[in-house]
Amino acid sequence: MAEYSAQLEALLGLKNVTYKYNLDDKSLFHEAIANDRGRTKKDGGFEDRKAFATKLGDQGPLVFYTDPGSTGRRTKDTFCADYPDYSSKVWWKADFQKFDAAKYEALLERVVAHVNEKNGTLYVQDVFAGSDPAYALPFRFVGEYATHALFVRTMFPKGLTGVANADARRFTLLNVPSFHCDVDRDGTRSDNALIVDLKRRIALICGPNDYCGSNKKTLFTVLNYLLPDQGYLPMHCSANVGHEGDSAILFGLSGTGKTTLSADPERKLIGDDEIGWTSEAISNFEDGCYAKLIDLDKEAEPVIAKALSMSCTIIENVPALPGKKLEETDPQDLDLTDRSITENTRFAYGLHCNPIVQDGSRGPAPKTIVLLTADAFGVLPPVSILSAEDVMYHFVSGFTAKLAGTEVGVTEPQAAFSACFGAPFMARHPSVYAELLGKKMTQSHARCILLNTGWSGGGYGVGKRISIKHTRALLNAALRGDLDAVETEMHPVFNLKMPKSCPGVPAEILNPRNTWSDKAAYDAAASKLRGMFQKNFTDKGFDKLGIKPRM
Repeated sequence: MAEYSAQLEALLGLKNVTYKYNLDDKSLFHEAIANDRGRTKKDGGFEDRKAFATKLGDQGPLVFYTDPGSTGRRTKDTFCADYPDYSSKVWWKADFQKFDAAKYEALLERVVAHVNEKNGTLYVQDVFAGSDPAYALPFRFVGEYATHALFVRTMFPKGLTGVANADARRFTLLNVPSFHCDVDRDGTRSDNALIVDLKRRIALICGPNDYCGSNKKTLFTVLNYLLPDQGYLPMHCSANVGHEGDSAILFGLSGTGKTTLSADPERKLIGDDEIGWTSEAISNFEDGCYAKLIDLDKEAEPVIAKALSMSCTIIENVPALPGKKLEETDPQDLDLTDRSITENTRFAYGLHCNPIVQDGSRGPAPKTIVLLTADAFGVLPPVSILSAEDVMYHFVSGFTAKLAGTEVGVTEPQAAFSACFGAPFMARHPSVYAELLGKKMTQSHARCILLNTGWSGGGYGVGKRISIKHTRALLNAALRGDLDAVETEMHPVFNLKMPKSCPGVPAEILNPRNTWSDKAAYDAAASKLRGMFQKNFTDKGFDKLGIKPRM
């Protein structure tokens, strides 16, 4: 007790605080129900109850409701303290903006004073960001909500041995929802802010910015800054490994299928969202999964469905059934199609909920690299076989549809280009990650495909989402090597190599033009998307990175 409390007083100035340190899952479960209070409705008060049990009690999930303005990441309220020694290395952008260092320090002092004055209770969890001791970052969560502490405990490795210089390298996240920022005084955009301090290894989340995912994405951003200096590649991807030790990684933005496709009963899961590639291996940054729940098909995704009923998992923003209390509801009866709170309903559960997990969440260098996209225009092929030059182009382009609900204010799918399939979290310039990926791909002799989990037969609202059955068949064929020597044809607009056949998939859908009844409309839509690719490539200056245009 004395050691960590003294460290927090020295680092942050916290005192007169009651700490609840490294509580176990069930203790945090009950603490959340008893103590987590804040706004859950637009017209609600800030003392509303936020966490609930289901009929299963602590043998089942905790149901948590965020502030109505924070049902996804608050991208416009995400900043990095602008210190001179770090400024030139950081990739400044709309979702990782500069925050004046002096104003940040003053805000941090006010937040700490607020906690001290209220004699607050803070939950502390000491975990690690990363499962490989070669790079794992000691991470200390300090926050007002037991739910957030349970989320961190669920999502990150615990008790990792062999990590050097833990105290000197530790990153501390202070999460204080009860402190509401004043725009004029604090220099924030709104009543809340998320600010990363790379200099002192601190992150501050304050105000009603209580989406659980903000805690984990903050650490991902920090690792994305730190690891390239060690020659390691941080990746926004999932990963698994087959019976023959054939690892695969699946890049993709939220909603493209990273979690679903990596949960394969024939392969051992390494991780579903954040992976590191060292000199010889890949490993999970996390110890849990954070999956979207909206419209979950329980038959197609049995792992997630089963985990809904497991002890101390966290269901986020799924509404209660009409006329029925959550305490009387079996979690399997919850309506996962209910969008009345948000499209971005979420579920956090431990890796152990999966039937087969790779020991240590680590595996050899990948043999297959998958770039996932969800094409809302319905014009990209379901699968394309990529050359090394194709990979670099599509990696820095990072095209997908930004699916509804993942970010505040996005209610319908939109075309989006997100460099490295995770631009908001990439704290360094895209060239840093592209160069590392190219080097590691060459060393591992990996194959690569572009796998489209989006629409076919027309754009969003006209066509249909490509079936998960066909997507899995395409992925499995690539993993087996079935597509390595298959007969192919080139797409005339996108310059992509398309297989003419694949086991378990109708041949006619492999060329997307075949699925459109109006061929002229397809050609126009494909040309329009190609123009978007070309404009993005030019606007971002990717040619200056030595990346060749492929369209």
